[in-house]
Amino acid sequence: MMLFDRDNWAEIFYSLKKNKLRTFFTAFGVFWGIFMLVIMLGAGKGLENGAKNGMGDLSTNSMFMWGQTTTLPYKGFDRGRRVEFNNYDTEALYANIKELEYLAPQLRVNAREGNSNVVRKERAAGYSILGNYPELNLIDPSNILKGRYINKYDIEAKRKVAVLGIKVRDDLFNQDENPIGEVIQINGVSFTVVGVQSSKRNGNQAERENSEVTIPFTTLQQTFNYGNRVGWYSMTTFPQFDASKVLQKAKDLMKDRHSISPDDDRAIGSFDLGKEFSKMTNLFIGIDTLIWIVGIGTLFAGIVGVSNIMLIVVKERTKEIGVQRALGATPQHVRIQIMMESIFLTTIAGYIGLIIGVGIIELADYGLIQSGADAQMFTRPEVDFNKAITALIILIFSGAIAGIVPAQRAVKLKPIEALRDE
Repeated sequence: MMLFDRDNWAEIFYSLKKNKLRTFFTAFGVFWGIFMLVIMLGAGKGLENGAKNGMGDLSTNSMFMWGQTTTLPYKGFDRGRRVEFNNYDTEALYANIKELEYLAPQLRVNAREGNSNVVRKERAAGYSILGNYPELNLIDPSNILKGRYINKYDIEAKRKVAVLGIKVRDDLFNQDENPIGEVIQINGVSFTVVGVQSSKRNGNQAERENSEVTIPFTTLQQTFNYGNRVGWYSMTTFPQFDASKVLQKAKDLMKDRHSISPDDDRAIGSFDLGKEFSKMTNLFIGIDTLIWIVGIGTLFAGIVGVSNIMLIVVKERTKEIGVQRALGATPQHVRIQIMMESIFLTTIAGYIGLIIGVGIIELADYGLIQSGADAQMFTRPEVDFNKAITALIILIFSGAIAGIVPAQRAVKLKPIEALRDE
């Protein structure tokens, strides 16, 4: 087979070495095309990872709902009425919306008045105090560094227990102290620390969550005189249901329970993460597609250069091809020889571009990690293995295409005319 013919490869190497400068610039076009494709793919993945890391492990079908102010009069009520949810609304949601997988009522102490005073021995500071259900850690998980999270027994018994954010722990305790079992005071009320957690998010959101103290929802209601008030709801649906439709169903139920006009779209605030996540996913699919279009376009420019150079090579080797044909070389033999040279040049140049591109992406990732930079929108740039293989296949295919026209030109040369060429 010509693929393993030593003389054939020797001839290819001789041809490439004969014009080193021309070979270099020809190969550089292909190198640059694949190099830029890899760099752009890695950068695009870094942006995608940064955006997704900002969400932590928050369920992508999460929904949030809270009361606002009515904007339309209804059933004798004037507009401007504040909508506040309560425990009976929670029961109604459980009873009427079976599509909900998790439902977590939430409440914050002094949400309108600033942070609450938290004291531990001689240390004191202001932090946000949240009342949560155990289900919240299934909707928006955090890292439990020590101890545990709120559980159902805490809810049922209205226990005075607390889970500290990592910053709260660092502020109130020494590094060598174990906070589990220790007592802190929140606005003068004693709570026992049962856990320490850290956010899985990044940036400002992580900083905010790490500065929170979580206590059982029912305990917050009773201890700080919030009655049966609910601040807002975090929810997820079972995978087979459309989160947007379920959220609308929940809002319609609350409108009916609180005598809100069905046409009042501002009385109940909401956020559908699934919808926003879908938009983000489509955005990065678009970015990825654009990267491939630009990258392949750049690569194509390099391939055109290879094809043009191979045409020049064929012209320079006209006599040589004539001798080969006169000695019995078949058109297929000549065609394969020219195409092999084209494929070899593009594959080697492209492979070097691929390796250097991946190396730079890995160095960038290493640099970000070592610097400890808080890269909120750019993290873990990487090139997917399947995409790298796809790029190599494109390279080989492109090399073959680049060699087709020159190979056909060589095959059309008649031996007698080739031998006469000056």
